[in-house]
Amino acid sequence: MKAFTLELTATPDSIDELGHVNNAVWVQWIQQVATGHWEAAAPEAHKDAYIWVVVRHEIDYLRALGPDETVAARTWVADKAQGAKFDRFMEFTGADGRVHVRARTVWALLDKASGRPLRVTDAILAPFR
Repeated sequence: MKAFTLELTATPDSIDELGHVNNAVWVQWIQQVATGHWEAAAPEAHKDAYIWVVVRHEIDYLRALGPDETVAARTWVADKAQGAKFDRFMEFTGADGRVHVRARTVWALLDKASGRPLRVTDAILAPFR
């Protein structure tokens, strides 16, 4: 499995009334990291032909992240797909090495032109392994 890492820092607009990164921001970060992984690893032909949509999020919020704090977001994909769907995993780790958020998201592959679901093939997953 090839992991992809992206560093993210909590900006003032990420912080909620409790003084930490809002849960909705974590969801946006999950999408940003997943999209970054796709952009970094997928061949241009795949980017032109396919698009991904989230069908499920499972998120464990383990530790709060405060203003100006940074996390390393690491993502990787499951070894096998199930039809049009596959699992993506993420961990957001602070500078102290402790995980703040852990997530499993299920993504579905669509044909960009028609919007119809497509089976995820080994060729599509190969750049992420």
